[in-house]
Amino acid sequence: MIVTYNSTKLVFNGHELYPSAVVSKPRVEVQGGDLRSFFTLGYDRPRCPGPSDPYLREHLHWIVTDIPGTTDASFGREIISYESPEPNIGIHRLIFCALQAETQANCNCAILQGSFQHPTVR
Repeated sequence: MIVTYNSTKLVFNGHELYPSAVVSKPRVEVQGGDLRSFFTLGYDRPRCPGPSDPYLREHLHWIVTDIPGTTDASFGREIISYESPEPNIGIHRLIFCALQAETQANCNCAILQGSFQHPTVR
């Protein structure tokens, strides 16, 4: 998986980016598989809103399903719209995760909405 913000800022383990650099949705390329395999992308922030007071525990910032292998997230089905981390100061720990499947996802968005209580679940 290759994650790039603003066309030039590659994301690596432990890499620090300013909050202003992650406001827009990144380009996420999945690698491996072929056009017959599908990936689901998750973007999560643990210990939300921060390590000193993680009362929300985790916050799900983005889910895209049905991304064909060897393409990027723009070819998938966005289930939860991208949301940049808040507040726009300090350092946030962010996790990108790509899961491979042999078939397209049959996602029940009503269940997701009830589980995560996220207002932008489609």
